[in-house]
Amino acid sequence: MSTPASGPAPDPATDPALQPVAPASSRAATSPADAHSDALPGTPVDVLIVGGGVVGLATALALAEAGRSVRVIEAGAVGRGASHGNCGTITPSHAPPLAAPGTVRQAMKWLLTPDAPLYVHPGLDPMLWRWLFAFARRCNLRDWEASARAKSALLNDSRVRLPEWIARHGLACDFVEAGEDYVFRTDEALQHELAELPLLRELGIAAEVFDGPAYEAAEPAVKPDVAGAIRFTGDAALRPDRYVAELARALRACGGELVEHCALHAVREGRDGVEADTARGTLRAGHVVLATGAWSPRLARAVGLPWMRKVIQPGKGYSITYDPPEIVPKRPLVLRERSVCVSHWPQGYRLGSTMEFSGYDDSLNPRRLAALERGAREYLHVPYSDGVRERWCGWRPMSRDDVPLIGLAPERRRTWLATGHGMMGVGMSTGTGQLIADLIAGRAPAVDPAPFDPARFA
Repeated sequence: MSTPASGPAPDPATDPALQPVAPASSRAATSPADAHSDALPGTPVDVLIVGGGVVGLATALALAEAGRSVRVIEAGAVGRGASHGNCGTITPSHAPPLAAPGTVRQAMKWLLTPDAPLYVHPGLDPMLWRWLFAFARRCNLRDWEASARAKSALLNDSRVRLPEWIARHGLACDFVEAGEDYVFRTDEALQHELAELPLLRELGIAAEVFDGPAYEAAEPAVKPDVAGAIRFTGDAALRPDRYVAELARALRACGGELVEHCALHAVREGRDGVEADTARGTLRAGHVVLATGAWSPRLARAVGLPWMRKVIQPGKGYSITYDPPEIVPKRPLVLRERSVCVSHWPQGYRLGSTMEFSGYDDSLNPRRLAALERGAREYLHVPYSDGVRERWCGWRPMSRDDVPLIGLAPERRRTWLATGHGMMGVGMSTGTGQLIADLIAGRAPAVDPAPFDPARFA
């Protein structure tokens, strides 16, 4: 295990990101950036970024490094969206998309199981069901493989860039390059996963396979009778809230501007640039990048891109953060049959995951939170501690092919999209930022932009 990035270790007693907080929608709008929010300047900038989550901040930082003047506007507080409560794993191994053969059949079995790992609320939301039907058409082997290849290219590029950014900007975010283990309690689930390894290895994703006894000897945190495990040695992990806060700090150090509590109302393109109507006045820029995550469908009409309402749905995830228990795993784990991720940092421990399609319902469902703890108890000797710091839920922007939308908006010259990253926003952040920066500059990017072109949906 590598040494965490340099910087002072966070103190649980004083670090606001480690204190118990309410669900995302009801929190007070506070963040590490709040005390330093810029007053809204009137001067135009080269690029206006809409969205202060991990993708928006990474894009802004890449553009600032390329010499562009950038301003980020955020409707709430920076870093309080999906980036805050996820498990912080950096996972090229997660390239296979959710839209896979068998996903629809499994989802239908779970339709009346509210605490299932994948749950679709059986309500009458026409836009959700239209999205689900389009998603279902992608659940075939050909489209599954095409999406996996596209995601893998961006995940691998981001994985290479991330430690370079951490070193260059001194990002103190508890980054470790320890790999990640998928743990199985049934041979059936293990064999299903092993069938995907040939494609993953073809995509450059290294994996080691352990039988049950060998894995139990190597990982004392797991209970006996494990069927086996797969270790993805190239995966990594970080503490996501600190990563986002550090991106914001690095952006300011590079001259970028951050404006919080500045909601976007409309965008207009002109011959020489764009105008954005916001809660704090009209802003002007040469280009605008919409990095609005799960809010993209709700802003679709305001920005003149109504087709986005059909393309992205909010996929709700949950996590619980604790004081570290007495025994923690040596590296992040995915408890595969229960779809529970286990991650930890020097001052924290988190259970997370699940996928719920229930619109923008921001309530904390106690049954789904309990499913995280129940899954952990099946696999781990000490699944969690009594010290709960935070129960959280948030929305991921799920595109219907599980591939992000990165590039010029259709029929636009100055409006760019960087959204739809699903569960991979943190892991794809550096690659997305660099890709947008290269495309705006007219440079040849390291990653083929064609699979991410938003025009595939318009």
